[in-house]
Parts: sequence; C-alpha cells; structure tokens
Amino acid sequence: MRPILILSAVPCELELLLNALEEPYCDPDAVFSATEGNIGATRLVCCAGGIGKANAASAATSLVERYHPQLIINIGCGGAYPGSGLSVGDLAVASDEIFGDEGVLTPAGWMDMKQVGLPLFSEGERAWYNSIPLARHEAQKAMQLADSHGLQLVRGRFVTVSSCSGTKARGLELARRYQAVCENMEGAAIALTALRYGGIPCLEIRGISNLVEDRDMARWDIGRAVEAAQRFVIKVIEEYSK
Repeated sequence: MRPILILSAVPCELELLLNALEEPYCDPDAVFSATEGNIGATRLVCCAGGIGKANAASAATSLVERYHPQLIINIGCGGAYPGSGLSVGDLAVASDEIFGDEGVLTPAGWMDMKQVGLPLFSEGERAWYNSIPLARHEAQKAMQLADSHGLQLVRGRFVTVSSCSGTKARGLELARRYQAVCENMEGAAIALTALRYGGIPCLEIRGISNLVEDRDMARWDIGRAVEAAQRFVIKVIEEYSK
C-alpha cells in the first residue's frame, strides 16, 4: 500500500503527528528528511519541508518521486481573511489554492496569469493559471468527519503568498479578489506539484493562527492553531485505517 505524504512548513506543525506514529523511522541521508511510520494500518511519510513556495515545491517533488504517495495532506497554520467567519483556533480545508502573487501589477490594476496569457501548468488542451483545484472527495469526507465530531470546519479558497499580508487593507484586497477565506505560504505550490504528478489527491487542512489585520502578533496563537490542525488530521488518518 502506498503511503500518505504529510507536508508542513515547520516542525511544530508535525509534532503531535510524529508522536502518534508507531515505529517511526527517519532516513538521515534523504535530501528532505522525512519520518516514516504508521497510524493503525496506514503508512505515513511526514516532512517539514520549509517555509515558502520554493521549499514546498522542492520537498513535494522530492518526496513524491521517492514514495509515490496515494494522498498528500498539507498541514499547517494560516491567517483568516476579514469576512471569512474564521477565528483563531478554527479549522479550514481548501477547495482550491490560489497563487496570489503571480501576475502583473499595472497602472490600470492587477492582472493575473490568465489575463497575461501565461499558464503555470498545461496538459493537452487544459491549462491552469492562478487557481489549482484540490481533492474534492477527500475534502468532502473531511467535512463529514468534522461534523460527526462536532467540529467546525470551513471549506473555501486559500491564497498562497510570498509576502504575508500584514495589513487589514491587503487582506481585504486579496479576500475580495479571490473570494478566499485564508492565506498561507506553501499550499498552492504543493497542490500544483500534486497536479503535475498525475493528479495525486491533495488535501489541505489549516488551523487559524491569526486574523489578517494590521499586524499584531500578541493576538496570534500559533500553538493552538497547529494543535487543532494536527488533532483533526490524526482523525482523518484513523478513518483511512478502518
């Protein structure tokens, strides 16, 4: 059975998952160090690949080539946009990932990759520009699982940025442009990699660490966000083991 690949940006986003693994093993010679182990009957490969799109794409590519996973789960924290209905500690699952920075800023305003006419990926007659779809079936199952456990899980578009939004005005701009609920720094790169490799199902779960507002880290709670995301993903894995 092919494993499930779990990718995060930083180690704290994987700590609970690693502690839940049976007989964990880490290959010290791998380009991206990954810990292998089981939760029930499900084999996992867990890696904190680094912050940002370049690290995320490199880690995803290296690990997909090595392990040929049946599913990729991208886990971590995110910032919720105004109007999303999300609060610190809440959970969100991506319906689509958006490359929020790719495009051109002109005197007349912002133009995305479709307006420019440059797809980020094409295959046959199909082309993908800023928006990358994630696994619908797996997201729906996650929503059902959350509901059965009395957990609130908001599904919507995520935006991946290179520069995090540190003002309320920027958050409102991106939320309105893409009709999105939250932002992060890796998700679209991982989703695009999964698409390139034959459409590997990709599920993205994030805990909300902060609201996108004028930056005030005293109002953030990264620990609460990453704990919520990991505890829920463990439930998702346990469902696969049944």
